[in-house]
Amino acid sequence: MKQKSWHINRRDLIKGGGAALALPFLNGMSWGRAAAGKALPKRMVVSYIAYGVYDPRTKDGSHHDWNWWPCKDAGPLSFNESSAPFAPFKDSVSYLKGLDHAGGFGLGGHSSGDVFATGANMSGHEKTNNISIDQLAAKVNGHKTRYPSLVLGTEGGTGSYGSCKTLSHSGPGQPIPSMHKPQEIFNRLFNPYAGKGIEQVRADLKREASVLDLMMDDSKRLSGRLGREDQQKMEEYLDSIRAMEKRVERTSQWTHQSLPNVDTKGLNLEVTHKNPEEYTRCMYDLLYLALQTDSTRFASLMLESEHSSGTELWNYATYTLGYKGATHDIAHKRPIESGQWDNWRAKQHAYFLERMRNTPEGDSNMLDQTVVLWGSAHPHASHSTKNYPIQVAGGNALGFKHGNLHSFEGEKKVPLSNLFVSMLNAVETPTQKFADSTGEMTEIRA
Repeated sequence: MKQKSWHINRRDLIKGGGAALALPFLNGMSWGRAAAGKALPKRMVVSYIAYGVYDPRTKDGSHHDWNWWPCKDAGPLSFNESSAPFAPFKDSVSYLKGLDHAGGFGLGGHSSGDVFATGANMSGHEKTNNISIDQLAAKVNGHKTRYPSLVLGTEGGTGSYGSCKTLSHSGPGQPIPSMHKPQEIFNRLFNPYAGKGIEQVRADLKREASVLDLMMDDSKRLSGRLGREDQQKMEEYLDSIRAMEKRVERTSQWTHQSLPNVDTKGLNLEVTHKNPEEYTRCMYDLLYLALQTDSTRFASLMLESEHSSGTELWNYATYTLGYKGATHDIAHKRPIESGQWDNWRAKQHAYFLERMRNTPEGDSNMLDQTVVLWGSAHPHASHSTKNYPIQVAGGNALGFKHGNLHSFEGEKKVPLSNLFVSMLNAVETPTQKFADSTGEMTEIRA
């Protein structure tokens, strides 16, 4: 395709001083992408809020102003006090009632978050958690970006059975530690070589690859002398070595590509949990920058775990609302306190959606190219493991249809995993079945 006078060459923009910023995909660059036969990135984000949401049952059957669900009946969305931050996104959000994971029924309300992104039956035939949707997408398409995925959480690490602190799992029994320190996350994304020269980095990676080769050879020789049970354990060990080998190979390849330079103005990487809003928005900002720079296309963000009594997150509601009690306890209070807490969390997520919607990308924007799942694994007070509060946003350019509350209750009951199948197919991860799915969710994606 011939370049027009108004077309922008990305290299020219960088030479002109744009290298100091993380460049979005500008409309004027679309001629270059089209000529190269490349489509816009298709992304997926899974975000989780702990301790459920406020979902009261009124005596007269009316819909409470502070109910987490924006409206009572299935159909076009209207927004109440709790969901008000999402009113400007009516054409970009859907609410889905009646969805859950049958594999989480046997877990406690504060444990079912373990399987939110996996749908694994950990209380039944699966002894360990299984692969999460973000990681399945990353396995298929993660090679297209510097990092296959980004795993974030406000507490960090993996946690343990029944009290997970990460949404992401690469396979049976393989949770991926979430990152929670803003400065470390930023360095991992945009300064991964820690001041080392590129040649030194490549030399270190070459040595690491040689060590892994030796470990693999020695392990294979040992495996032949083991019994069946030990051989199975050794195969799991070999899988971990293979994963490390792939990581080293990927890192080596990406050292030949320049790192994106980002503008950190207004980004407080030293923020702590003492300031919940600034910390939460910083995490969302880092996620936004990772997606905007196409450093990754698949991410998870666990906003609090279900067991945060040992951290400052236990005091979030105190810091944000002046509430006199633990954040968990606000789940069991009356409408004003619980509704205000849900509204506060909605504001933070709406902030993230707005940043993406305000970022042009081709003929659309980042939000249209990104499907975002946001929800929890149980409602407030009841500690039930059924009828998860679920919102889906974005992905309008990926086939998603929004603007409605959908009910999958009673005879319309389907698994939450049906939504996962549709999300995976939307980001070019061909999937017919995931966990206990029975098909695609055609109600929100054509």
